[in-house]
Amino acid sequence: MNKIFEVPMYPYARHEDQDAGAPVRRKVVVIGAGPVGLAAAIELAQEGIEVVVLDENDKVSFGSRAICFAKRPLEILDRLGCGQPMVDKGVLWNKGKVFFDDRQVYDFDLLPEEGHKRPAFINLQQYYFEEYLVDRVRELQAQGAPIEIRGRNKVSAIGTHPDHVTLEVDTPEGSYNLEADWMIACDGANSPTRRMLGLDFVGRVFEDNFLIADVAMEADFPTERWFWFDPPFNKGQSALLHKQPDGVWRIDLQLGWDIDKEREKRPENVIPRLKAMLGEEVEFELEWVSIYTFQCRRMEQFRHGRVLFAGDAAHQVSPFGARGANSGLQDTDNLIWKLKLVMEGKAPDSLLDSYDQERVHGAEENILNSSRSTDFITPKSEMSRLLRDAVLDLSEHHEFARPLVNSGRLSVPCTYDGSTLNSADALMDGPARSRPGSACPDAPLGEGFLLSKLGNDFVLLTIDADAPDEIEEAGITVKRLALSVKDDKTLALKERYLGDNDSGVYLIRPDQHVAARRPSFDDNQFRAAIRRAVGKE
Repeated sequence: MNKIFEVPMYPYARHEDQDAGAPVRRKVVVIGAGPVGLAAAIELAQEGIEVVVLDENDKVSFGSRAICFAKRPLEILDRLGCGQPMVDKGVLWNKGKVFFDDRQVYDFDLLPEEGHKRPAFINLQQYYFEEYLVDRVRELQAQGAPIEIRGRNKVSAIGTHPDHVTLEVDTPEGSYNLEADWMIACDGANSPTRRMLGLDFVGRVFEDNFLIADVAMEADFPTERWFWFDPPFNKGQSALLHKQPDGVWRIDLQLGWDIDKEREKRPENVIPRLKAMLGEEVEFELEWVSIYTFQCRRMEQFRHGRVLFAGDAAHQVSPFGARGANSGLQDTDNLIWKLKLVMEGKAPDSLLDSYDQERVHGAEENILNSSRSTDFITPKSEMSRLLRDAVLDLSEHHEFARPLVNSGRLSVPCTYDGSTLNSADALMDGPARSRPGSACPDAPLGEGFLLSKLGNDFVLLTIDADAPDEIEEAGITVKRLALSVKDDKTLALKERYLGDNDSGVYLIRPDQHVAARRPSFDDNQFRAAIRRAVGKE
């Protein structure tokens, strides 16, 4: 059994802030050293912004927890400098199968097209994910970046003020006080920060429970997502099987609502369920067992003055669809560039309200998809069950029925339709996948890929169109990336960005979402789009 979660990764050490006569003011304090908090801190440090991460623990998470990481978060992690080790260690997959009773009804491919650097998904235990993020923090520290993690520093009280946040922090050697210009709460679904500020979730708790078991075994199952409706080994319920690194397999088994959770987690009750699924002859070892209840909830607002919430602290969805950690990484990707511009005085404070607007939109999208998945997986009436089973029967032989099957619609990039930062689209017949608000689709460019060339700044992407090499507007410098479909033998660039058009010009935000696009460059239009994208228009 892997023991990585038993080793302190950021052990407690007394800090000079604890001996200061008055509270020390820090630029940004992040609460929580999980995937979302570490990602926020890494991006801040890469931008040269001082950040302190406070965590009441000193280790990575116990158990594999989140395991499915989608293409979009992997692309974000590439910009954080830690995507490659995740992919190197992870189990890459694009395909899945759906079963009904004892038969396969169909299979699917989540990334059927070529020309992407990253796969549709990798499976990787959360403790590895966090370890690689901590490794990246250490790399940045060695380079002199202003980032630190303080283990066993538990925030016990928070005070909010117009221009800062105050924190009382408990440590093994007593308490100390700290101030922050800004605070980002990434302290999980049971967020103490949310509770201390008297805030709560709105949404639904579904009356169903699922057993998660991580099982170490030698098995010849392919590297695919397998989902069963009403399988013989868990009649009337559902099941899920995923492969992880190190010969570990994730198994989810639906249990129903009226159960004794502690009793169901005992090995003497878990093992017979797994044997019924895997066969009596299969040898395995339990690594980790947990039970979760479907919840689809969010905070009404993610911004509260100088306190910003991200990840599970801001929203919760059911695990089917891999929308938890994946959406949390999109939260920080959306937030940090905006916070940087506000801190530098290059954007109004109101730009941070667009974080709330856009990521609440993302959370609502996730909650809608997750709720629909849950309703399909766990029908609450006989009529709903009959309808679901009819759809599954039809899907075996009729392709039209397959989109109606919902075993957990898997995470896709959020498109910020309706965002106040988008400019009106004058390239109306352009591809829908690269419209304003969308995350830029990747495309192969000779030896590399498009997203790696866009980087972390505003970019003016021109495809067979003339434009200045650099634009200065509203304190923002926008550099040009000039491309041509003549150099694109795969035609992916044309298909994903031009469609039937001969040329195109895109304004790309630092989080690689499209802010504006036009068939050609117009100086006034793009200057207005830049101002709009930073909240000045």
